[in-house]
Amino acid sequence: MNDQVLAFETDCHLFQECGFPAPSVWSFIFEPIFNVGPIEFNKAMLLALLGTVAILSFFWAAFARPKVVPGKLQMVAEAGYDFVRKGVAREIMGKKGEPYVPLLVSLFFFVWVMNLWAVVPLAQFPVTSAIAFPAGLAVVVWVTYMTVTFKTNGFVGGLRNLCVPSGLPKGIYVILTPIEFISNVFLRPFTMAVRLFANMFAGHLLLLLFIIGTWYTLGTVVGTFYSITSFALALVLTVFEMFIQALQAYVFVVLTATYLSQALEEAH
Repeated sequence: MNDQVLAFETDCHLFQECGFPAPSVWSFIFEPIFNVGPIEFNKAMLLALLGTVAILSFFWAAFARPKVVPGKLQMVAEAGYDFVRKGVAREIMGKKGEPYVPLLVSLFFFVWVMNLWAVVPLAQFPVTSAIAFPAGLAVVVWVTYMTVTFKTNGFVGGLRNLCVPSGLPKGIYVILTPIEFISNVFLRPFTMAVRLFANMFAGHLLLLLFIIGTWYTLGTVVGTFYSITSFALALVLTVFEMFIQALQAYVFVVLTATYLSQALEEAH
């Protein structure tokens, strides 16, 4: 049997002398829908495009004709915007964070919607479990972080902001400065990308395991009991995964706001 075929796409079940088709790397690789030159447009890219259109359409519909007494759609959009503005930007960056609220709101909703595709029927794939998307978002944050750092402090001041924490004994800077440079310039975007990717990758893998297991164990009385148990666990994990999806979007914007807050600090 082809090990790259999902269990529910075969007649293979428990006690039929066929192995369990466990999810693996192939669960995250898709055939291209079409090609544009050397660029392959696949399922993950399609979901990212649809998610972007959905977000833009939602906010456009909510704020195209804003009212003093908001309707339901405008109220929901304002609540989401204020959640990021007051709960992240103001809490972490203070008044200096106001110009960066649109960026933080965009990042939050984009990451959240890309994560949510994992539990949407037929889609059932978190876009952020493909490393290219978290890496791309991390690059956007990193470029913004570096730009704000050097724009606020100048070249020399920006380097001091990145590498030379104030108020420490001079001798420790010999060791601390290169560590701070590597951490702030290289490790921060890397860890942002990996944190989001790893959580969504692991969550999707776990959901696949129990969903495939639900189908695979069907066919006998004993197998049906296993199947019901597996399905119940899949439902529980789906709810838990929805919480993780929102949490990871929140963590991503909190880290972004933290880095920008540090970039806006004047070097000493």
